[in-house]
Amino acid sequence: MIAVLDSPKITPDELLQRPDHDRYELVNGELVEKNMGWQSSRIGAKLLVLLGAYVEQQGLGWVNGPDASYQCFEEALPDDPNRIRKPDVSFISLDRLPPEDEPVGYCEIVPDLAVEVVSPNDMVYELSEKVEEYLKAGVKLIWIVVPKTKTVRIYRANGSIDELHETQELSGEEVVPGFRCRVSEMFRTPSKKTP
Repeated sequence: MIAVLDSPKITPDELLQRPDHDRYELVNGELVEKNMGWQSSRIGAKLLVLLGAYVEQQGLGWVNGPDASYQCFEEALPDDPNRIRKPDVSFISLDRLPPEDEPVGYCEIVPDLAVEVVSPNDMVYELSEKVEEYLKAGVKLIWIVVPKTKTVRIYRANGSIDELHETQELSGEEVVPGFRCRVSEMFRTPSKKTP
């Protein structure tokens, strides 16, 4: 579950100065703890490895994990321009973010792809809110990975929505050209090799 902590409003700079800043998002000036369960974290890491290896091999751009912070909602959310979100996995094309412009703190460039892996305590309305924020900010492709049903819900900037099941193939479409993996690959658990 994402819990709002009882604290005074803070700024993005104040959040960065906290030793535990990697555990929080910032919504309306309030800290929102981002909790991931074991399974959700493992699935996010698996996708991070799959997508990261492909993107690096192809020289397409940047892939980041759940600690990467985005402060890119100023136009999309004028009532909360300091909002900070941390997708579980994200991708930005090198065409939009060249190496010499790599951010040090928050990234103010909207990711091309944002991925959220549903954790046991995530609320439906919270995920829906994030999807809407990402779309308003200009994210082209959003994957909501659901461990319980072993599905991936895909949201696109054009408003179309699809849901993929284990036997189907997930594609980076035009956002991460050429990336493909079977949905089941994200959910596969480790197995011992026999000698």
